[in-house]
Amino acid sequence: MTNKFTYGIKPLQEALTTDASGIDKIYLRDGISSHQINKITASASDHRIPVVRVPESKLIDLVGNVNHQGVVASVSEISYQDFETWLHKFDPTPGKAVLCLDEIEDPHNLGAILRTAAAAGISAVIVPKHRQAPVNATVMKTSAGTAGRIPIVRAVNLNQAILTLKENKFWIAGLDQTADTAVWDQTFDVPMAFVIGNEGRGMRKKTSEHCDFLLSLPMYNGVESLNASVSAALICYEWRRQQVAGS
Repeated sequence: MTNKFTYGIKPLQEALTTDASGIDKIYLRDGISSHQINKITASASDHRIPVVRVPESKLIDLVGNVNHQGVVASVSEISYQDFETWLHKFDPTPGKAVLCLDEIEDPHNLGAILRTAAAAGISAVIVPKHRQAPVNATVMKTSAGTAGRIPIVRAVNLNQAILTLKENKFWIAGLDQTADTAVWDQTFDVPMAFVIGNEGRGMRKKTSEHCDFLLSLPMYNGVESLNASVSAALICYEWRRQQVAGS
């Protein structure tokens, strides 16, 4: 995957407001400081975008001798699909499933999830617009180049997207280690949306409340939980196993 760059204070502020998940990294010229720069760094922190201080020569290497105002951002060229546009074209029939990622922050986890989703035949991966790891070079490397093989669908509000999925024949299953029902004890014979929670916090409470049912992965030997990407892989392949067994 290649990256493009945006530069200048106002263009970067606009990008942070409208498409922060597409920003990979922000480069600031050494010594630059202002109220606007402070706002940029604060917003970057909110969106978990790395900010690095570099010499003027590095900025010139990135974008050439332009009026960059001491600010350059590396922006991923991955193409997201709009949620409403994708759903309008999608036919939610039994035997189809999607993943909904509830604020996955680690790009390595995201890359591994995208690879598994593609391999298991998942129809799409739905991500929130904010507080979600962007699809950057790390994600692409971890996914071994498979990230573009199925749609990556971006929703402004994940909870609202889940409610819309429910209105369009999907059943929503959330992974929750406190759930009484194991993943392999649930039948998946309807269009499914599987919700994978944040690496540390799990699913948000409101997101959990929107699920039709919650499923767990039984743990043994004192192990409390699994990595988010491993959990996603297990539920994806249990879903796939059932589709093959039922065909």
